[in-house]
Amino acid sequence: MSRDDLDEFDHAILRILRRDGRISVTDLASRISLSKSPTQARLKRLERAGYITGYQALVDHRRLGAAHVVFVEVRLSDTRENALRAFNDAVRATPEIEECHMIAGAFDYLLKVRSEDIQSYRQILAEHISNLPHVSSTSTHVAMESVKEQGT
Repeated sequence: MSRDDLDEFDHAILRILRRDGRISVTDLASRISLSKSPTQARLKRLERAGYITGYQALVDHRRLGAAHVVFVEVRLSDTRENALRAFNDAVRATPEIEECHMIAGAFDYLLKVRSEDIQSYRQILAEHISNLPHVSSTSTHVAMESVKEQGT
């Protein structure tokens, strides 16, 4: 199934699920103006084809003690494939790193890191991020406010 095979109903399903992944099939069908059976079939088809890769709960990071967000620019000392693979694997094993993106530009990676406060971030930086394979330097940018997250 290619992207060209998606129609307006498929796009509507994906748009609605990005905002409300727990919507019932009945409510979803009503919102896209189809009956339940074809909506459910479309949903299963989108899942099988890999357009829907999973479902997750959006949590209140403040209540969980992880409202402090920083973005970390990372420069590597080695950008050969083996070094990138080692860095990527280590990042995936570091739960404090919420997101990691390889960047084309003045640095190699941009990390999104959550912590309780600046002191706990400082510890994460010293004990985890700085010790990731091939890290030569980092630069931290502290988020003052999250205006839009998780596609909302």
